[in-house]
Amino acid sequence: MNSEHESEHLVLGIETSCDETAAAVVRRDAHGHGTVVSNVVRSQFEAHAQYGGVVPEIAARAHVEIVDAIVSTALKDAGVDLPGLTGVAATAGPGLIGGVMVGLVTGKALAFASGKPFIGVNHLEGHALTAGLTDNIRPPYLLLLVSGGHTQTLVVRDVGAYQRLGTTVDDALGEAFDKTAKLLGLGAPGGPAVAAAALEGNPKRFAFPRPMKGRDVPHFSFAGLKTAVRQQAQKLVPLGVQDIADICASFEQAVTDAVADRVACAMRLYEEVVGTEARTLVVAGGVAANVRLKARLETLVDAEDYSLIVAPPALCTDNAAMIAWAGAERFARGEADDYSIPARARWPLDADAAAAVGPKAKA
Repeated sequence: MNSEHESEHLVLGIETSCDETAAAVVRRDAHGHGTVVSNVVRSQFEAHAQYGGVVPEIAARAHVEIVDAIVSTALKDAGVDLPGLTGVAATAGPGLIGGVMVGLVTGKALAFASGKPFIGVNHLEGHALTAGLTDNIRPPYLLLLVSGGHTQTLVVRDVGAYQRLGTTVDDALGEAFDKTAKLLGLGAPGGPAVAAAALEGNPKRFAFPRPMKGRDVPHFSFAGLKTAVRQQAQKLVPLGVQDIADICASFEQAVTDAVADRVACAMRLYEEVVGTEARTLVVAGGVAANVRLKARLETLVDAEDYSLIVAPPALCTDNAAMIAWAGAERFARGEADDYSIPARARWPLDADAAAAVGPKAKA
């Protein structure tokens, strides 16, 4: 294995796992510090809006139509061409398989054509390592991953070494936000829509449940909370603007209380694994941009004597800078993949974690 600090790495990253087509160039210097040189993201929001959610076939076709232009723009913005790169990284999963294949094949083709090494990145690892890019933090640390498809706590031991502590047994937190927004007619994307409505609401009007609170294993559950929101909304039909705002505020309050309780539980397990010296909580994924959640976690880390790192909003949601950075971290360790690496719809960070019991438990 090569030393982490031998040389600089300039990496092109490509991300197409859901409904954003993204490309970025990231530099990792000889001391392990990261810089985003370019970062281009094109959303497909309008293409899916009429369907109330992402349609996989439409997403894949949209990626095919625009990925070359997005990559070209990222390289141009960075002032670099393919020969000037260290290597190419692309998301290999998890995600919508058609979309993943588009970016993965594009990355392989560019690497092959330029004679550069290639890395197939786990999308979740991209989120997990973003703090190294933004804040120059090195493992170990405790990770709260909150996205549309995953809600987990993990010990990040090192690049490529993860231990899952807790996961969702049903809906991920992002799904709960999206479904609440759809129920209340707020549109998409659900997280920002609910958060915006909640700003005008009373978080104490409705006593929604705090799922899994007090359990000694830090798993998450949001299905019961979602049901409680639906039942309350049905009681109030027709809903007024203030009713919707109060439901959103009360929902957010319940969510943040539940997540804080589950993270506090994960902290205790984390300290059993790594000790009490590396007391850092990193929050990543799209829901990490939620202001009320961040504020609640700030209160928690103050009480538990942890430091808190939350990715900036542009790097919370799906982006290629995190993919390029994960690739750079692996290139710095002398790693590369051959072209046989497959696209994967499912790809847990901790493949050895025991299955959580639930109808939609996430690996």
